[in-house]
Amino acid sequence: MEIYNKLGFVPVAAVALGMFDGVHAGHRSIISRAVALAKETGGKSAVFTFANHPLTVLAEQSAPRIICSPETKARIMREMGVDVLFNVTFTKEFSRITPENFLAMLRDNIAPRFVVTGANYTFGAKGMGNKRTLLRLANKFDFAAEICPTVTALGKTVSSTRIRESIIDGDLPTANALLAAPFTYGGRVVHGDRRGRTIGFPTANLIIEKHRAILKNGAYAAFARINLRSARQSDNDNEEIFPALANVGDNPTFSGKERRLEVNVQNFSRDIYGQYIEVEFLAKLRDEQKFAGADELIKQLKRDRENAAAFWR
Repeated sequence: MEIYNKLGFVPVAAVALGMFDGVHAGHRSIISRAVALAKETGGKSAVFTFANHPLTVLAEQSAPRIICSPETKARIMREMGVDVLFNVTFTKEFSRITPENFLAMLRDNIAPRFVVTGANYTFGAKGMGNKRTLLRLANKFDFAAEICPTVTALGKTVSSTRIRESIIDGDLPTANALLAAPFTYGGRVVHGDRRGRTIGFPTANLIIEKHRAILKNGAYAAFARINLRSARQSDNDNEEIFPALANVGDNPTFSGKERRLEVNVQNFSRDIYGQYIEVEFLAKLRDEQKFAGADELIKQLKRDRENAAAFWR
């Protein structure tokens, strides 16, 4: 998949428009339709999205926590068969573009034959462009517009807002059902206290960024996606998925002060400091606990591993 951080002349057959935070079940229906249309016409499929949420520029204090990192978003789209990803930075200048000029920009840069969006997609200054605008102006800008119906799950419309709330509230089953995949937190592995290796449970440590959605403190059964080729490779050709125990919290047993994500990857011993990995959360095993000492913690971690095994099958 080709990734562009700015627009240039890269013609495609079909483009999906949206923020696509989380790439949830509703987003997948839109992207899949664009991919299918492109294949039918023998051209390339594309996604046009923003690298940052528009509210980080327009009203930073109101900006929502993001569900998945740009790297995870790109990986999912690559797996879905998207050929080109336009991951453009939203700026104040961008916010002033009228709906018509936005469509003209798409025509002049990527010349899509089909434009696919969801029913709630808005574009242009102050979000004045919507599905009706898109359908009305399609012929003028030489494309056919398709509006995908909303997707429902658990009795309600699937939305990034609903997923975000479920994650923050600690409702992992609902979040995973709406995502149609495990909630995934990706990040670079940083140095920790190196205490885990002394008790037989070495961990890869990820910083929990303030602008990211994350689950409540506790221990979780998980999978870890790790690219075995290089810390700098963005493709997933050499990616492997390992069973893992994940802990969200501040390590109260050893008086930790910084909330972080610690991942004990099963049957894995390679040095991955600085490497980007993804942690897929499968189920919560227990709340975070403070233990009397290392021996008690080790016993519990062994129980966690036994309990997590049911989710790794």
